[in-house]
Amino acid sequence: MKLKHILESQQFTRPLLNELFTVADQMDRVFLRGGTQDYNNKIMATLFYEPSTRTRFSFEAAMHRLGGRVISTENARDFSSGAAGESLEDTINVLNNYTDVIVLRHNEIDGSKRAAEVSQVPIINAGDGKGGQHPTQALLDLYTIYKERESIEGLKIAFVGDLANGRTVRSLSYLLGKFERVKLYFVAPEVIQMKNDILEYLDKHEIWYDTVENLTSVIPEVDVVYQTRIEKERLGEQAGEYGKFVKEYYIDRNVLQSMAKHAIIMHPLPRLKEISPEVDSDPRAAYFRQARNGILVRMALLSMLF
Repeated sequence: MKLKHILESQQFTRPLLNELFTVADQMDRVFLRGGTQDYNNKIMATLFYEPSTRTRFSFEAAMHRLGGRVISTENARDFSSGAAGESLEDTINVLNNYTDVIVLRHNEIDGSKRAAEVSQVPIINAGDGKGGQHPTQALLDLYTIYKERESIEGLKIAFVGDLANGRTVRSLSYLLGKFERVKLYFVAPEVIQMKNDILEYLDKHEIWYDTVENLTSVIPEVDVVYQTRIEKERLGEQAGEYGKFVKEYYIDRNVLQSMAKHAIIMHPLPRLKEISPEVDSDPRAAYFRQARNGILVRMALLSMLF
């Protein structure tokens, strides 16, 4: 099934997700043998208007493993053209002459959709705006849950941290809404709790969820804990509560003792004050395996676009 653009989680149907997982499994074998030269005639541009380490490097590593080539920037707003006020649409039209696919991280919500409206080559949304979407992260997260737990149906998943502004949790919520019997716990202070648009989507698709503030109350119940970073500047008038919130949602050895033996801990990274390093050695810590899965899923997505 050929893709044209990758812009949002909602465009992925269950059959398309199943195909993606199958291709990602194939890419795992390609990765282990060092890559392939199947796409040595393809060029990928990574056009980042906001800084990134993991997403940009993951896409570039994926393209290199496929045998393709990369042109890149993580400072697109500082380009002479960007600094001079060139529109995103004009930049995309120019890059269409240079590349076969454009991976775009934009500072505005729906920046990738604007780019796709004028682009003749595929656009991949690598994150747009605060509170927008990050579909490829959500896809690698879903693949990680699938690999770690063997099935997604019937799982209980806790999202923890800044849910109002987090692109990853919003995008993953859309995908989980396509599965049966999942239960979602949104664990956050009210000021950064999940926004109504996601909750309304889940209501529409009859997905069970609960919004709670107490992490310890749900930890023993869930199969997956998806931890995210809380940023002080996002707390508004409650910025003075930052230290308290960090402490309340911190995962350490004490929290691990309350978790089910089969449960896993995920994090889109980078982590700062959300998970203690002492957790890393626990087999339930899946976040570094999650990062590796990102290369496999992005290799799969690129091959499906080509």
